[in-house]
Amino acid sequence: MRKQLRVTDGSRVLPAVIRNYTREDFDALIGVQALSFPPPFPSELWWNREQLTEHVSRFPEGALCAEAEGKVVGSMTALRVTLEHDEDHDWATVTDNGYIRNHDPAGDTLYVVDICVAPEYRKFGLGKWLMFSMYETVVHLGCKRLLGGGRMPGYRSVSAEVTPRQYVEQVASGRRKDPVLTFLLKCGRLPVGIAERYLEDEESCGYAALMEWRNPFLD
Repeated sequence: MRKQLRVTDGSRVLPAVIRNYTREDFDALIGVQALSFPPPFPSELWWNREQLTEHVSRFPEGALCAEAEGKVVGSMTALRVTLEHDEDHDWATVTDNGYIRNHDPAGDTLYVVDICVAPEYRKFGLGKWLMFSMYETVVHLGCKRLLGGGRMPGYRSVSAEVTPRQYVEQVASGRRKDPVLTFLLKCGRLPVGIAERYLEDEESCGYAALMEWRNPFLD
């Protein structure tokens, strides 16, 4: 995939490219992770070269990056799986801790491993363009859907008042806003379940909203 765009933050207009990332991009991709997840986020959880090697060798179609001003400024990674029970999994298991060695070329679900955009470029809509490009990958491969666990960073502050399911329903109905879930909803993803103990994530109290986009060209 290689898609040329013009993106804007409301004042500047930049040429941008969405494409599959390669081995030559590894240092830049790790750099974007460092910008996107600064301390106290542990650096050992950023992508490493071994994980990235697995991505581009096992499933290059699911390895996307965004370029702007001549440099990589964002990325999105996915693998193919088939899940028997949507709510019965965690991030580490379904993504093989980000190594995707469990990628199934016949899997009916394109599963989101990670998406990030460097803070300086988040107002240009590149996260949405990465998401839309992954939807195109779903259609191209004939998968039935895109699925992934969405963090719920706004949940901890109201966890004494509402259940995780109620929180997601309130965000989906527009009664609350959540930094991650609201973005996913704007991209066309819909909540289809709640995963417990999905990540060690204090802000989400360990929960994740399973957010789905279904292939409209399949029955």
